[in-house]
Amino acid sequence: MIAWGDWSLIALYLLAAMGFILSLKWLSHPTTARRGVRAGELGMLAAIVGTLLHAGVVDVRWILIAAFAGSAVGAVIAVFVPMTAMPQRIAFSHACGALAAALVGTAEYLLSRSDIESFTMAVLGLEMVLGYLTFTGSMIAFGKLQGLVRDRPFVYRGQNVVNGGFLVSGIGLAIALTVSPQRVELLPVLIGVALVFGVMFVIRIGGADMPVVISLLNSFAGLSGAALGFVIQNPILIVAGALDGSSGFLLSVFMCRAMNRSFANVLFGGVGQLDSGEAVEKRPVRSTTAEEVAMLLDTASLVIVVPGYGMAAAQAQHKVRELTDLLTRRGTEVKFAIHPVAVRMPGHMNVLLAEANIPYDQLIELDQINPEFPRCDVAIVMGANDIVNPAARHDRASPIFGMPILDVDAAKCVVVVKRSMRSGFSGIDNELFYLPQTMMLFADAKQAAGDLVHEVARLPAMVTA
Repeated sequence: MIAWGDWSLIALYLLAAMGFILSLKWLSHPTTARRGVRAGELGMLAAIVGTLLHAGVVDVRWILIAAFAGSAVGAVIAVFVPMTAMPQRIAFSHACGALAAALVGTAEYLLSRSDIESFTMAVLGLEMVLGYLTFTGSMIAFGKLQGLVRDRPFVYRGQNVVNGGFLVSGIGLAIALTVSPQRVELLPVLIGVALVFGVMFVIRIGGADMPVVISLLNSFAGLSGAALGFVIQNPILIVAGALDGSSGFLLSVFMCRAMNRSFANVLFGGVGQLDSGEAVEKRPVRSTTAEEVAMLLDTASLVIVVPGYGMAAAQAQHKVRELTDLLTRRGTEVKFAIHPVAVRMPGHMNVLLAEANIPYDQLIELDQINPEFPRCDVAIVMGANDIVNPAARHDRASPIFGMPILDVDAAKCVVVVKRSMRSGFSGIDNELFYLPQTMMLFADAKQAAGDLVHEVARLPAMVTA
């Protein structure tokens, strides 16, 4: 039991809670994000120190071993995992956190089942179901984003009924354990059902929607942690879990809103079942070269760069910054059009571009940049696809209909940097590619940006009066 009268412990937990709350607040804007990270780190440090002061901790050796091992793994991940792989790294972290909470809940049940109260057992049952399904669900999400698992939705007839059966079974087993905590033989069945449901729940969702699922699973993991906090009477775990659960849910809502889609459509719509590798209709497109694009840029007053997943995957942001610097020195105004889900997670593109030292004031959000496209001389679409597809505005049969898009088709000239004519995450063709003002520069985003830097650098210097 926590010594609630221990004022030093309470003070540390209050400091930790304040750190977590301020971290979430400051992380909501790129200009204060670093401060938010520091606040979260300090809050976690205070929480760990406070927990180690718990009267129930009698031997810290194993705790220290685990702390050093975890820190070593975390340091390796921080150094070697690129920013483009953040979504799958987050999914893996959620899986580990959820598994840890589920295992602690399982141990708590096995240790105290002989005299456990009904409320405590009900909370433990919910905690274990959420923890185990979040573990396997997050691992499937990690596999889809990393390319280890087929990223297309796995859909079959009667799937919702099967998934609903697993969920109801898990809840029923938790209720049965609440009524009869001594029936320990039900525990492995509950764990198995929760693990299988996590796989079945996520495998039917396409890779493009994985970030929404990841944030939802993050919410589940947070709720699992909060439930565990009630069981072991740890207030900071309750606070941290509640914050994690609410912020994860809200992030899912914001991402669905950015795509103009509902939770039901994301979780059960099976969007992206079409194979992006399938051949698209043979329609004429106008291809171009880096030299021709450089000549267009030579006379442009306003250039808008539209970065997308292709740019992130190619890690072309540094070459794009070089191109931006060259154009700026020549007197060209350069802006970046940022779609909320350009790389499938809000803020992810901002982080990638900030990593390349692109000034934040050049990064313009969707609502502010769309009115600028009609006066844009050249719009460079760098690896983006669905977020610039005009079909979202008028084709009611399209799976992306209603999704807010960047109005690139309103620009005077559009250059699309793409490796091939393969479709995007939604699996549909892009009308933008066939417009008369559009030219296709077929190349890897990093190679294309490097070629453009080379060609622009060769242009005669601008003559000023």
